[in-house]
Amino acid sequence: MRSVLVWLVVAPFAVWAGLRWSPYDGLWPWVPIVAYTPYAAAASVLALVLAGALRRWVAGAVALVTVAALALAVLPRWFADTGGERVAGGEPVGGGRTLRVLAANLMVGSGDPAGLMELVTRLRPDVLTLQELTPKAAAALDQAGLRKVLPQAVVRPLPGVGGSGVYSRYPLTAGPAIQFGAFGQARAVLTEPGGTKVEVVSVHPCAPQYVGPTLCWRQGLVALPRGGGVTRVLAGDFNATLDHVPMRDLLAAGYRDAADVTGRGFTATYWPKGGRAPGVVIDHVLASAGMGVRAFTVEHLERTDHRPVFAELTLP
Repeated sequence: MRSVLVWLVVAPFAVWAGLRWSPYDGLWPWVPIVAYTPYAAAASVLALVLAGALRRWVAGAVALVTVAALALAVLPRWFADTGGERVAGGEPVGGGRTLRVLAANLMVGSGDPAGLMELVTRLRPDVLTLQELTPKAAAALDQAGLRKVLPQAVVRPLPGVGGSGVYSRYPLTAGPAIQFGAFGQARAVLTEPGGTKVEVVSVHPCAPQYVGPTLCWRQGLVALPRGGGVTRVLAGDFNATLDHVPMRDLLAAGYRDAADVTGRGFTATYWPKGGRAPGVVIDHVLASAGMGVRAFTVEHLERTDHRPVFAELTLP
């Protein structure tokens, strides 16, 4: 009976670890569940303790491998990269001008305009990406003075959750938006004073909240630009954590997650079901190869279930 009990505790974590390390991105139930991998990693230690306490050595060996596999997946987010502004071999990365990036999901336009303006005033971003930007919210932000501080804008305000925008203090050139389902991802090329061009995407793919296939969610992430030798920043609500396959593919394509680089990858940015479920990390700032990461913080904004994210990057 004790052996059955131990295996009932150990087996789910072992399956979780196997799926997490596999290329399987799954149907709907697994997509939201895998976002909780850091919590599973912590809880898996209890399975190891139970197997050891009851002297079930085979189950204990499986539990030990499971704990190691999950720890290897999540613990690097706890530690800052050695020299966030350097790449392998010690060669400087970035070293050019600083680019300050702020991203915020407004929760169907409900985010507090005055609070967002306070963040803009305090953090002095060079570029701001907004998600769930409605026409009413865009007008309220204009009235609050956003365009006076960040006069350049490429915005696609829409009713509901699909609107997005890029605001900047530097010149912007509109690019083709990325659109799947109701979710749009505004895209622009920023030209900073030194002449460097930076492509900026306000990221917001479909949320994987429906039973069955998650095609729209996957398409929205797969469609994000990568490669081509372009200096690029992806910032916003990815509806994905670093444990989702499409996000891991983005990082493998040369991006660096600012939270991960600075050792702040466990700071939750979104609380599902209005805070009745544990927080997860789905809002990110990704910088392309050659850019440095100096700082990252998670901020607060009233009337939205997301927390804005801010990163200080250096250009090549």
